Amino acid sequence: MLTALAFIFTLGLLVTVHEFGHYQVARWCGVKVLKFSIGFGQPLWSKQFGSDKTELVIASIPLGGYVKMLDEREFADESNADMQLSQTAYSESDLKRAFNRQSVYKRIAIVLAGPLANLLLAIFLYWVLFMMGIVGIKPIIGKVVENSPAATANFALGDTIQKINGKHVASWQDASWILLNESFKSKSVKVEVLSRSQKTHTHQLDISNINSESNNKDVLSGLGLTIYQPDIPARIDEVIKNSPAYLAGLKSQDLVLSINKIKVRTRDDFVQEVRQHPDATLDVVVERDSVEVQLSVTPEQVIENGKIVGRIGTSFKQEQRVIDEFFVTTHYSTLGAFVKATEKTWDNSIFTLKMLTKMLTGQISWKGVSGPVTIASYAGQSANMGLKVFIGFLAIISISIGVLNLLPIPVLDGGHLMYYIVEIFTGKPTPESVMIVGQKIGFSLLGFMMILALYNDINRLITG
Repeated sequence: MLTALAFIFTLGLLVTVHEFGHYQVARWCGVKVLKFSIGFGQPLWSKQFGSDKTELVIASIPLGGYVKMLDEREFADESNADMQLSQTAYSESDLKRAFNRQSVYKRIAIVLAGPLANLLLAIFLYWVLFMMGIVGIKPIIGKVVENSPAATANFALGDTIQKINGKHVASWQDASWILLNESFKSKSVKVEVLSRSQKTHTHQLDISNINSESNNKDVLSGLGLTIYQPDIPARIDEVIKNSPAYLAGLKSQDLVLSINKIKVRTRDDFVQEVRQHPDATLDVVVERDSVEVQLSVTPEQVIENGKIVGRIGTSFKQEQRVIDEFFVTTHYSTLGAFVKATEKTWDNSIFTLKMLTKMLTGQISWKGVSGPVTIASYAGQSANMGLKVFIGFLAIISISIGVLNLLPIPVLDGGHLMYYIVEIFTGKPTPESVMIVGQKIGFSLLGFMMILALYNDINRLITG
């Protein structure tokens, strides 16, 4: 239910903002707007509003929307009798407000308004997010994977990343984002770290192996850098009812001492053993009220990322000391948050264009293209993780909608912009025959993209 509601809210908000951009600028330019539709297909609700009696519609298919403006070119598609009837339904003053009679610059402004509204929404969302404070994982390096680029560059356990190519790093997420962006420019970067002994070192890190899958995986782990994990005692916080742990008799506040006679020092030791033994009976020794208790638990099988692992249904409480050691919260002033939000929106927009370019040139995989199923899944997950995460998700999707609509594909806003730019240079509108061919090409491209996105969605569902 949460996933469905989050998905509907996401699409409803982003589509409404996009179409409102078109609507408002059309009004400012004096164009008569006939319909403002959120969704396609059968109308579920409609109402007229404003002096122009614009029809506001909420339709049954929530995968988009449109703003219908008075346009004389539509009359040309009707029979002569119907065309005369349609034209007489509007006064000459109305026809002067037709979209097709506006200057090319006004038409450009109206078409640009939709994507720009999405980008402005992203700036607003990031602005709110940065003022609320961004929580991130401290960029402290854990175990360095052997024979990896990080090992070759002599990174060490406990190093804290300070800068990458001179850019300040506040969190693990910052480091991942900067490395991904730098991979478009060069094959190596300079990484400044602060060691455990509080000494500053600079390492030359090879990032040439950041490939087409990096946008779906942790970039740093692919380079051999893992997140530092503070030692968390294996003290159980919560036991899910009717889970294997519950049936075995494990209780909240039990401290796990050993599993199959293997000493358990941290939470990760215990979790790793459980994951490696699905459907196998494990002998567990816990400390309960200063008394050792022996139990047997059989982890159930679950599929995670295509692999079968064990799970018993327990959670572990993180002490405030560990949270303070592991996480960092960055706050910004009102003005600082706005500047940061603008930079973040710009960076994400450019990154999206770079990824699309690399897809088109075959440099990276098309597996990164996502459809409505993946968006719905991420909407539900982000909403479940809290308001801040959900706001960040909305900003990212809003940027994607804004950028994708600016692509020079006929039927998209970018395709209309392409026609109008040609009109500026040629001094005459694009011929109707050319636009018809363009529409066919545009619908074919969009159809291909939708099929590809749905295929990727289904593939992710099957493979996990």
